[in-house]
Amino acid sequence: MKTTSELETKVVRPMAHLTRRELLKGTGVLIGMLSGASSALLALAPSRTWAVGLNALSDAQGQELMRFARQLYPHDSLDDAAYALVVSALDGAAKSDPATKKLLADGLRKLDAAAGGSFVRASPPQQLAAVKALEGTPFFEKVRGTTIATLYNNPIAFAYFGYEGSAWEKAGYINRGFNDLKWLPDPPESASPPKA
Repeated sequence: MKTTSELETKVVRPMAHLTRRELLKGTGVLIGMLSGASSALLALAPSRTWAVGLNALSDAQGQELMRFARQLYPHDSLDDAAYALVVSALDGAAKSDPATKKLLADGLRKLDAAAGGSFVRASPPQQLAAVKALEGTPFFEKVRGTTIATLYNNPIAFAYFGYEGSAWEKAGYINRGFNDLKWLPDPPESASPPKA
């Protein structure tokens, strides 16, 4: 998991600020990793360094929202890129609706106050207490609802949790592990019959 200083320096930097050297370096690393990736998660989130171009929210607000989403639904080894998708969705909502932008800005100010000044710099127990202090507010519900809808509905999370996705376009589950109990310790042979 990233430290506070790593998150503060690497989170939500718009693409417009990339130098040519950074872009070429990142592209080379991405291509190298994608060509040698053996797991679906590695192919989907090949690097711990990522960026989200924000339109309505500031970088600091993006960092804070990402931390807030991680406090709401903590998965220690889930890549930050999955939580960045939540920030991107909230930014899109803020861009299209001034009331949502105001709701998020006001909520983040209250979150900072509840954390004793800075939610991002607060310790994890202080962050959790600040989140609980805002529970039930319109801000809390907006971020919580967006987090549920976005965090658990993307390929990065699917790979992390082992969900293979929808099966209808792959002819269902019958021949794709429906009767395969390999996930149980020492399953009986009859539990995983050979494919016909």
